[in-house]
Amino acid sequence: MGATGSGKTTFINAASWGKLETSAGLVSCTNKVQAAPPFMLDGRLVTLIDTPGFDDTTRSDTDVLKMISHFLASTYQTHKTLAGIIFVHRITDDRFGGVSGRNFKMFSKLCGDNSLKNVVLLTNKWNEVEKRVGLAKEHELATRDIFFKPALDKGARMMRHDGSRRSALKVIRSLLESDTGMVPQIAREIVVEKKDILQTAAGIALNEDLLAQRARYEERMKELGEDHEVALKTKDEEMRREIEEQAKELQADMKRVEEESKKLASDFQKERANFERRLKEIEEEARREQERIQEETRLKMEELQSKLFDDANISRAERERLLEEIEELRRKQSFFWVPRRWCSDDNWPYD
Repeated sequence: MGATGSGKTTFINAASWGKLETSAGLVSCTNKVQAAPPFMLDGRLVTLIDTPGFDDTTRSDTDVLKMISHFLASTYQTHKTLAGIIFVHRITDDRFGGVSGRNFKMFSKLCGDNSLKNVVLLTNKWNEVEKRVGLAKEHELATRDIFFKPALDKGARMMRHDGSRRSALKVIRSLLESDTGMVPQIAREIVVEKKDILQTAAGIALNEDLLAQRARYEERMKELGEDHEVALKTKDEEMRREIEEQAKELQADMKRVEEESKKLASDFQKERANFERRLKEIEEEARREQERIQEETRLKMEELQSKLFDDANISRAERERLLEEIEELRRKQSFFWVPRRWCSDDNWPYD
């Protein structure tokens, strides 16, 4: 989890040799919960799940919260626990307010205090900042109550990622060391306590933000109304047109917030049932895709092995190249292997 552009998808691709789409600009590419191809690590099958941030350019915060909540609740209900959650933060960020602060606030509410021992707060993009500057920012994040300190005090760990696969696997291993998985607070609230999303800690926090936004917009609209009266009295046409344009934009923002509030209070359980039906509908599609990848890999390996053993005049360099390519395919084949129970619930993009 983390803000748009923080490097979540890049981290996943580095660890899993996956090909999830990444974004180098301001537009989010992760607008749904999606799974990377599973891979073997120290004898364990690992699946990394990518999520959109609460600043997504194509989805509202309400949509993002519902998507993540659906996924976490469905995973918990099918008796699959997460090994942990990684919150990704750019060490290059000059401040922790705004987007980063909102993402971390929602992240904390989703996880809950009891799950923080299975959380890694990961700073990345160290190659884009001077070391002394990065260290100063890291120290501030770890020691100030308005940043990571409360989570660290309750068991979360802070780690760095240098962009390499070795670094990514080190982070994942630190989570796999735990004997018990984690149950995020929002999954327990929805499945065990039977709460609607608006009643969860994350839902309450988001609703409070929406109400605060609405109050600010109403105050600003009042100010514009007063300025508009002044413009009419003084017959300042340019000022009047400018105020009316601002008011029009503000009304659109107020309407968006109102719609977000209504969506947050909608029938979450009905939506969740639709979500679970969607998972079942694409089970067969996911299984066929895995079989296709396995078959392509098998045929390619057979072709390379035939070249290796049937050509008596093959050079040493060519032999080594073929052996390396075969070994690479063998590793990928083990990554693409997915047990039936994982195909049916975890290994596809969640809409």
